[in-house]
Amino acid sequence: MAAVLPAAASDAALEALFVPFDTGQLSLPADGRALFLRARDGFRLREMARPGWVCQQSFKPFANALERSGLRLAPLSAEDRYPLVLVLPPRQRDEARALFAQAVKRAMPGGVVLAALPNAEGAKSGEADLARVAGSLRQLSKHKCRVFWTQPLGDGVDLALLDEWLALDAPRRNVAGYMSRPGLFAWDRIDTASALLAGQLPSDLTGRVADLGAGYGYLSSQLLARCAGVTAVDLYEAEARALEPARMNLEQAQRDCGRPVAFSLHWHDVTQGLPQRYDAIISNPPFHQGRADLPELGRAFIDSAADALLPHGRFWLVANRHLPYEATLAARFNEVRNVVMQDGFKVIEAGGVRA
Repeated sequence: MAAVLPAAASDAALEALFVPFDTGQLSLPADGRALFLRARDGFRLREMARPGWVCQQSFKPFANALERSGLRLAPLSAEDRYPLVLVLPPRQRDEARALFAQAVKRAMPGGVVLAALPNAEGAKSGEADLARVAGSLRQLSKHKCRVFWTQPLGDGVDLALLDEWLALDAPRRNVAGYMSRPGLFAWDRIDTASALLAGQLPSDLTGRVADLGAGYGYLSSQLLARCAGVTAVDLYEAEARALEPARMNLEQAQRDCGRPVAFSLHWHDVTQGLPQRYDAIISNPPFHQGRADLPELGRAFIDSAADALLPHGRFWLVANRHLPYEATLAARFNEVRNVVMQDGFKVIEAGGVRA
């Protein structure tokens, strides 16, 4: 059964984003069209959205929520332009700059790019960045957020900077030599917990293996390097932006190990279960959403892993030492072993799935 996670807290940035329409400083486009980049579901969006609105969201749980609310997610053609482009920028600055550049590129001449950011998450820097690439802005503050928009978009666009910032989202090598991109988890390095798990993976893992929360593919790449009996790997990742660098890293891992190990990439919310069964599963599960700790995510990953393992299957997990996963593991597995505790993390092996 799919895990049910608690509902997200009130989304202050989403609430603030629509304030300029309430105050009369902005009007909805006459043709009813708008593009919403990194859209998040919420009452205010459902209240404001029109049939001509298109939402874009790369994080699978948020995309699923938008679709459940009847909001339209659709791919864009190279020529698509909109009179209004809304955006909820991320915290990572290179990722946010690339998103601002995309918003400006997608806006029609004379259109409006509208953004909102919490004050505590780089709102002033975000406003300054949009002004750099798009020209002068208007702004207001509400709900401990800063809302800012072009007035309207015109000759102030810095075309050279626009191209420079669009390129910031392209996959690039991090310091460890893996392909990644800004904004992914531990995008510029190897995460300490993942490195610890990789060092403990037993060489006798065989058959078909799943990597839950695979990110840019570090653990799966290590699996190919360390486990000669692995014949196929399925990478499950909720952030679609991770899938291209993961593909590139797994292709390199195939070349390095000299074996044609099959791999598949899945844009998937692991908390909703897995579509097939596995001989082994590895995971460094997320335990927070935004700034809030959410250990229910890790427990949901454990449940999904237990449901998807074959009777002989083995589950290898790494987690922050303080996270209370032992009760969930004991309820789902007959055998639970703490392999190592180091640098604030624990590696656990579990087997003997309970019926």
